[in-house]
Amino acid sequence: MIKLIQATAQPDFCMKLVFSDHSWGVLDFKPTLRRTGSLLEPLRDPSYFARCFIDMGAVCWPNGLELGAESLRQKLQNADALHKSGQEAA
Repeated sequence: MIKLIQATAQPDFCMKLVFSDHSWGVLDFKPTLRRTGSLLEPLRDPSYFARCFIDMGAVCWPNGLELGAESLRQKLQNADALHKSGQEAA
């Protein structure tokens, strides 16, 4: 099972994600934040978005929102934005 080992908020609602298999990528969260939902509303504030943390291998926020590593990794893979360790972004 792949878990998140690092999540770092970046400018413009992006996040650098590093997984337990040492793959990584920068995911744009703007499409997710365009969806409706009471848990997503606070994340539209950049300072709140930056309060992300890892718990049990998922990225979380203080309001209880959790996003699993598998789905985040799949989004990066679908966007051709998943890199192997040591591979720089183009």
